[in-house]
Amino acid sequence: MDSKIAAGPYRATKLWNETIELFRARMPLKKHRLHFRTYDSCFAASEGVDWLHKFLRSNPNFGSEVTRYQTVQLLKKFLKNHVIEDIKGRWGKEDFEDNNRLYRFPPSSPLKPYPKKASHLVCDVHPKFPNWSDYDIPASGPVPVRPIILNSYLWHKRHSIAIGEVSECRIIHREEVSQATVEEIWKSMTLAYLQKILGLDSLEGVLDSKLLNPKHIVYNVHHINKQGVVILENKLEELPHWVLSAMKCLANWPNGSDLNRPMYPGFERDVFKTIADYFQKTKQPLLTFEFYELFINILGLLQRTQDGIEALQVCCLLVPPENRRKLQLLMRMIARIAQNMEMPPLHDAVANRMLMIQTFSRCILCSEDEVDLDELLATRLVSFMMDHYQDILRAPDHLQSAVEEHLAHLRRVQIKYAGADADATVTSYTTSCQITTEDCKEQRSSQAAVATLLEEIIMNKTISVKEKKKKLKQFQKSYPDVYKTRFPTAESEAMVFPEKSKLKPQFMFFTMKKSFQPFNRTRSFRM
Repeated sequence: MDSKIAAGPYRATKLWNETIELFRARMPLKKHRLHFRTYDSCFAASEGVDWLHKFLRSNPNFGSEVTRYQTVQLLKKFLKNHVIEDIKGRWGKEDFEDNNRLYRFPPSSPLKPYPKKASHLVCDVHPKFPNWSDYDIPASGPVPVRPIILNSYLWHKRHSIAIGEVSECRIIHREEVSQATVEEIWKSMTLAYLQKILGLDSLEGVLDSKLLNPKHIVYNVHHINKQGVVILENKLEELPHWVLSAMKCLANWPNGSDLNRPMYPGFERDVFKTIADYFQKTKQPLLTFEFYELFINILGLLQRTQDGIEALQVCCLLVPPENRRKLQLLMRMIARIAQNMEMPPLHDAVANRMLMIQTFSRCILCSEDEVDLDELLATRLVSFMMDHYQDILRAPDHLQSAVEEHLAHLRRVQIKYAGADADATVTSYTTSCQITTEDCKEQRSSQAAVATLLEEIIMNKTISVKEKKKKLKQFQKSYPDVYKTRFPTAESEAMVFPEKSKLKPQFMFFTMKKSFQPFNRTRSFRM
């Protein structure tokens, strides 16, 4: 079934309320007999587990990895929050079990209220390129342009030179792009991308931009090894050596141990327990508490696999570098264990893949405050990341290319004329200086004088071709820009020295010095 919950703030709470409403509306109720008494409109505990388990597995927000045990845990939370009660009206302290005990719905099931809106607002304003109106320019009327009549000679002489008056203009001198500017651009474009892919008008309630550190994004993109794993400069933030050795052992099983063989029966289970204990004792999940709501919103995109991968690529850039490195190594290990057919069972009752998800899901994603759907939502996310971890945990090419193109634009020198449209997508980390009409005229006049000198050399027929070539070469060295404007291509330069036409061989007999003489027979060829 498709969920009606769209992306936005408090999505976990909305999913909880939606699940309660659908459970109350669709759970089949019927008569049950217990201890010689008949009870109407109730259901057995096992029937509730069957229906809710099927519902959760068909919901894209939870996925097919939901186990029956997790469904029982959710029904325990329902009983604790008075979503259901036993047939005697007891709730809260009663322990729900997968048996034939009878339960019913109270007259009304409490829905969770939405938290109050946070005081902070996410800044969605994109940086602007400086507009013409941003500068104090004295108002001026239209600039008169003197009409000029060109004959064929003047047109040939000045076809590549602009003629007439020019309006006021500004030269935008680009300063050196600082590291702070680079970081701010990464942050701005990352927020813009997340807002676009989630289809939201604002990220308010989903992500607090004040908690987003752009240094983490830049570091996670550029400080990586050949496999795309983050390289930490501070070795104190690295995984302990014994944990890293244990993870390599299981990730490369059966070739991971030093002896290439387990040292004793159950060796692999002890190694796995060592790794699990380390990650379960961390103070925060690897995706951190502040990004919990963001990742919950990304769950709605996982039905469209490519959109989900691209969104998670960007979201995983936001976490601190030490967390990203641990996440990369952990996801690689659990994915390999789940796919390794030679790995012995690490649990007597649970398959290796499900064991990886159940063990590490809350180490990767959970809320700082108690959220009733935490475990199910984390299961869905970790399951998807296991299947696509190689793509998800590498730097997003599309975002990196956009940022690099943006930075290249910032470094370009530009001239802006009054009335021209300014680029509204570029950050205005520039300084400007004003050039008056007189300055532009003076500069244009000097260029025109040099161009005129070039035309005089070209049109001079009193000097030889050799001397003309020599002068043009000297002119090119002195004024390369003007020369390039006059001769943009090699063909235009060659037109100045047209080659003399050569006679074709078949017409050479017309150039004979002696006139054509008739053939005179001097002797007979007859025998």
